[in-house]
Amino acid sequence: MNLHEFQAKQLLRDYGVPVTQGVVARSVQQAQDAARALGGDSWIVKAQVHAGARGKAGGVQRVRGLDELETTVSRLLGSHLVTAQTGAQGLPVSVVLVDRPCEIARELYLALTVDRARERVQVLASGDGGMEIETHPHQIQTLHVDPLVGLQPYQCRELAFLIGLEDKQVGVFVQLARALYRVFVDKDASLIEVNPLIVTPAGELIALDAKIMLDDNALYRHADLAALRDVTQEDEREAAARQFGLNYITLNGNIACMVNGAGLAMATMDLIKLHGGEPANFLDVGGGTTAEKVAEAFKLILSDRKVKAILVNIFGGIVRCDLIAEGIIKAVSEVGIKLPVVVRLEGNRAPEARELLRASGLKIIAANDLTDAAVKAVASVK
Repeated sequence: MNLHEFQAKQLLRDYGVPVTQGVVARSVQQAQDAARALGGDSWIVKAQVHAGARGKAGGVQRVRGLDELETTVSRLLGSHLVTAQTGAQGLPVSVVLVDRPCEIARELYLALTVDRARERVQVLASGDGGMEIETHPHQIQTLHVDPLVGLQPYQCRELAFLIGLEDKQVGVFVQLARALYRVFVDKDASLIEVNPLIVTPAGELIALDAKIMLDDNALYRHADLAALRDVTQEDEREAAARQFGLNYITLNGNIACMVNGAGLAMATMDLIKLHGGEPANFLDVGGGTTAEKVAEAFKLILSDRKVKAILVNIFGGIVRCDLIAEGIIKAVSEVGIKLPVVVRLEGNRAPEARELLRASGLKIIAANDLTDAAVKAVASVK
């Protein structure tokens, strides 16, 4: 789950991280009120979307005077911001952040993420931050944190020296980095990125921007953070799937997959690709699925107009194949599916499931094994 910049900054502020004092606005009037409260005659207006590269896409604008502020906010609110990370459809802008401009002497980069190979939290820092950080990967310094002792001051000081900080800035950097680590652990984050972390002419360090990603699997421990989810920034089908306990990711192909188990789902997609097809989605209905969930999964699949065929691949272990068959029959009957449906069922009560499908009278293409299912699904769309 992603947080908006203004939400991330508030969370960092709660942990003592120095951030800018921006004000959220959902209308032109609120933006003007925010500008007056902040004072000055120029402001930064930042579109709040779950994507990077906003500045290059026109989502971050410096405005002078209330008239220019009104024009800019009117243009952004209600629009779709297209960045290098959103695709052609862009993301809707329903909130902007109005902030005062900062004087910048240097731009730094600081981030925490998970190094899965080492099973450690990884801290990354660079003395060259901002929009072009990707072009200077060789300047990024890294360290790994022992989970038993946490991020230590000496590690932070070493990073500070490596990215060119000095004097009092080193001590401030130590406090800031350790605060980010506490947020990372306390809130079960998977990524915290501050880019840029600026040094002002007075030598202060301020988080000018902030990005936080939270681990969905740990959100049950953080009801307050889960309530911040903005579903308008997510794929509609993925958001709907979450309500039914389904794991769904939209892809670009035309053969929809319904599988139980992430590994089996990956194998199914691989075989579709191997035989010349393109998967339309990743859909894992889970190990303990029900007929009702299967029916909802079918409805979800059919909401994607790109889909030209459906491949159901279920291995019955915990889940019974006959229950899956009941869900398939229910969904096909209710929705009136006209697309080819290829079904491969194996495992717990598979023979009973095949008999249910045969007796249903529905136009379902039976498959003997996974390869046979993939071949038949690809052939059905060609």
